[in-house]
Amino acid sequence: MNDEQIRKIIDGPQEYEDSKEDTLRTMLADFYSRKMLSTAILVWFWGIVFVAGAAYSAVRFFAADQTKDQIMYAALFICLVHFVGLMKVFAWQMIARNSIKREVKRLELRIAELPGVRS
Repeated sequence: MNDEQIRKIIDGPQEYEDSKEDTLRTMLADFYSRKMLSTAILVWFWGIVFVAGAAYSAVRFFAADQTKDQIMYAALFICLVHFVGLMKVFAWQMIARNSIKREVKRLELRIAELPGVRS
């Protein structure tokens, strides 16, 4: 890319490029890539553990005879469901982190190509 093309991109009207836009499909593909395999396994493992614990506490809630036990299982159920939500938020943040890193790299490359910028 020469200086004229860079100036045209910077000064000219910004055109929408669909190929550079992060879609949900590309973000999920990045999350389930080999680089993020350990994170995906971690999220799925704890998500399954929390869902299983929530199901167990729900069954035990209805089988409990004493009010004290029902309160304990209800509180456990609510906490485990919240933990499932937290795992989803953690996974989404990891996906967003990758897209932010990619954008920063693109900006660094564009800045490095500008004339008069020395590393």
